[in-house]
Amino acid sequence: MIEGRATARHVRTSAQKAKLVLDLIRGQDVNRALATLRFARKGVARDVEKVVRSAVANAQQKPGVSSDVDRLYIGACYANQGTYLKRIRAAPMGRAFRILKRTAHLTVTVRERIEAATSGATSSDLAGDVSAVTATPKRRTASTRTGRRKRTSKAKSARSKAVGEKLPVTKAKKSD
Repeated sequence: MIEGRATARHVRTSAQKAKLVLDLIRGQDVNRALATLRFARKGVARDVEKVVRSAVANAQQKPGVSSDVDRLYIGACYANQGTYLKRIRAAPMGRAFRILKRTAHLTVTVRERIEAATSGATSSDLAGDVSAVTATPKRRTASTRTGRRKRTSKAKSARSKAVGEKLPVTKAKKSD
């Protein structure tokens, strides 16, 4: 499997903001990811686009790789915290507040998509595999530690109405 990787270090954004953009492109084809980044309304999208282009170029430089970009997809992409730029802001009464300007390390891995070949498998064999995977397990009910079901407020009110119990009503005292 052909793989290209690129990292941009000390990008002047927080890792949390970068993860929002990276989640948009994870698993997409490279061309579609670049189009998504081009029209994303986040400032960090330009930096991520540079890293994706660099990862594609790194993948194409490896020996035995075709220059077909259409077969590449975003395999993994993540943002780690970088170093902080520590600044000081003047505060009242001679004090100082610390300002942390965050940076991030952006990493994108581009992989070549492997063609799925069904060697000798019939459609009925594949259908049997799909039915085994798509079977849904039975749902569990919420229970307490003792194993009894929890009673919700709706269930309590329905039970009290069915039994005919009257809920206590408090009367407000009038002051003369």
